[in-house]
Amino acid sequence: MDGKNKFVSPFYRPWMTTYGAAAPAGGSNKGLKGIVAGGITGGIEICITYPTEYVKTQIQLDEKAGARKYNGIMDCVKKTVKSHGVFGLYRGLSVLLYGSIPKSAVRFGAFEALSTQMTGGNGELTATQRVLCGLGAGVSEAILAVTPMETVKVKFINDQRLEKPRFKGFFHGTSIIIKEQGISGVYQGLMPTILKQGTNQAIRFYVMGALKNLYKGDDPNKPVPKLLVGVFGMAAGAASVYGNTPLDVVKTRMQGLEAHKYKSTVDCMVQIWKKEGPTAFYKGTVPRLSRVCLDVGITFMIYDSFMDLFKKVWP
Repeated sequence: MDGKNKFVSPFYRPWMTTYGAAAPAGGSNKGLKGIVAGGITGGIEICITYPTEYVKTQIQLDEKAGARKYNGIMDCVKKTVKSHGVFGLYRGLSVLLYGSIPKSAVRFGAFEALSTQMTGGNGELTATQRVLCGLGAGVSEAILAVTPMETVKVKFINDQRLEKPRFKGFFHGTSIIIKEQGISGVYQGLMPTILKQGTNQAIRFYVMGALKNLYKGDDPNKPVPKLLVGVFGMAAGAASVYGNTPLDVVKTRMQGLEAHKYKSTVDCMVQIWKKEGPTAFYKGTVPRLSRVCLDVGITFMIYDSFMDLFKKVWP
């Protein structure tokens, strides 16, 4: 047909030519590659680092206002192992495993898609673009994966602190939460989670990109050794910990079994400040620092390895 009356199929979807099956080969499918590589990476990483996440959450939930159960990190580890064995440090792993895979997939998929949009699939991101892409990736994962996953995880760990735990497993516990509190029961603390994940990924992707560029110098095609990628990732993780631990503390409180004590995110912050003092906003920093540095270092190292592999086997 002529240009004025060009036929358009009712099945045509414009986005398919950019991101879907109709997309041309090459840079345009980086988003899909990011989703696959990110999902695999998330599953491997969480199995390695979960014990430190468990200890971090226990320490944060051990409020000063109540009867303290633990006298530090090692005391928490010793009491957990004594009561439940070594595998007690992996209690609640299934909850995080179910969520870690889609979380990582959404994060890296969103980052790659946003990067492609900003650069047109060619060239390097500027520092500002890297921050914005990281921010977008963090907000995406917060809404689509992290908030429900973290809410259920915290409730699970908190439930295990009771004399008679109610939750028997992931699906059983989730069904009880939804039955008693509705779908909002697994979506508590959305705003602090968005703030935390957004700033987290903005900081991490910025630092990682900056350190890679520093190493490459004047040669943008210079490969970065995977072990060095891991070291850069650890540095990026440390930067994000000191940048937003207060948000992590507030998020954990807002998602716990006693979240009803707080009227809002601001009210939670005010109550913590009044009852426990400003230092309470940095509770769990040490266990979180060790976990995050290991987590981010492993994550970027595995992710980069899979993306390099995809460049060879996935045109």
